[in-house]
Amino acid sequence: MNRIKNSNLLLAEAMIRQIMKECDACGMAAAIVDKEGGTLYENFFGYADRDAQKDLNEDTVFGLASVTKSFTALSVMQLEEAGILSIEDPVNKYIPEYTGFNQPSVTIGNFLNHSGGFFPLPRILVGEVAKNLGLEERSCGDFAYNTRIAEEGARLVSERLDAQTFENRGLNGMPGRHFSYCNDGYGLLSEIIRREGPEPSYADYLKRHILDPLHMDRSFCDFLRPSLDDNAATLYKRVNGTMVGSRDYHDNAFVLNGGGAMKSTLGDMKKYLCLYLNGGKTRKGERLLSEYRMGEMCRPRQPYLADGYYGYGLCLKQLDDLKVFGHGGSLPGVSSHMAWSREAEAGVIILCNTSDVPVSLISDALMRVYNGKSPVDSRDRYQETPWSLKTVEAAAGIYESGEGTRIEILKQEDGTPGVKENGVLKPLVPINPHAGFVRNTFTDNYLYLHRTENNGIDAITYQSRMIPRVFPV
Repeated sequence: MNRIKNSNLLLAEAMIRQIMKECDACGMAAAIVDKEGGTLYENFFGYADRDAQKDLNEDTVFGLASVTKSFTALSVMQLEEAGILSIEDPVNKYIPEYTGFNQPSVTIGNFLNHSGGFFPLPRILVGEVAKNLGLEERSCGDFAYNTRIAEEGARLVSERLDAQTFENRGLNGMPGRHFSYCNDGYGLLSEIIRREGPEPSYADYLKRHILDPLHMDRSFCDFLRPSLDDNAATLYKRVNGTMVGSRDYHDNAFVLNGGGAMKSTLGDMKKYLCLYLNGGKTRKGERLLSEYRMGEMCRPRQPYLADGYYGYGLCLKQLDDLKVFGHGGSLPGVSSHMAWSREAEAGVIILCNTSDVPVSLISDALMRVYNGKSPVDSRDRYQETPWSLKTVEAAAGIYESGEGTRIEILKQEDGTPGVKENGVLKPLVPINPHAGFVRNTFTDNYLYLHRTENNGIDAITYQSRMIPRVFPV
């Protein structure tokens, strides 16, 4: 039921403008849509291109980054429904390059819910792989459709995942034991879709089996197409303290497309949300996935952040009195988020062309507005529970991710814990003997301590990544 009050909407828009100012965000598109596809709210802030003062509209192309993972999971579920594969199948049944030595079988389901047992690794970039293969898009076509790149990407990803099984403390646990966000896993899932599906590439599969039926005519995985489109957003990221714009949609792009290659528009993403709000059917009633398997995508499978869960390519959390599903995404020049509630029969889309903007906070704010509540999150849902001195001393150390994140937990002079993230000291608010929140300007980052049998700390979960301890060991 639409309970939007103008006073709450004004508060939400003030929040959006404040966040955009503090983050130096260039442009943002936001919408609330109902299950029939009706637009209940839509607004555009800033520009598609700041220098050219180019306005945004619902057909402006943005990057989606990891919102792509929902498309990948949906595709895998379609293939299971067609009898082509099973979620319980081992990955190496379809990707023999990935052997899984010294490790029990990792299943398709483990990769879908990020529980394969792998710590975060550096990205294998599509541009670098193409260069090593001697490929150029002007002669071979868009990298999103290139078979040689996909095959080489699968080989490289498989090789380094296998290498983790040989390293001392290379894995974070047995498959299914821990949640740790894994772009490599979603990369291999997209390669399974390419190899086992009826289309020549992952990008072609999405177009034929999801985008075309939904009439998402301005959505695609292509890298070149948005850079040549007059109504595609310029991508903005901070370089040496200065916000820099670019039309390079290859920037930090993973070699396999299933984790983050999708681009779309506000208008198209409204249609995509309606698929979830209608249990797997398009607005015209065409079924793309059974209600049962749509439910399987949404079923909570792994604990996620402080009080949420991860299903297959989707997150679940309680937002006030609503169960809210969705996913976010982040890449250079991309901050995206989609969310919906079957109870509310409505969803939210936020697309931004600037890195590191907390769009999930804006998504929550608009969902609250739709539900008749204030958009402001008080950030005091948890009572502060100090860590014991023993816990602080056990946790003190350095934790480093293969993706570049460096977290240092400190014992401060007064015996309380502090945190440095990539060298920047931030306040830590403990909420129980094992966890706390690292405070940022607008949002809190969840931190969880992983204890060993002798009550030591060998890793932390920081937001969605499990990060190993590197000092002292």
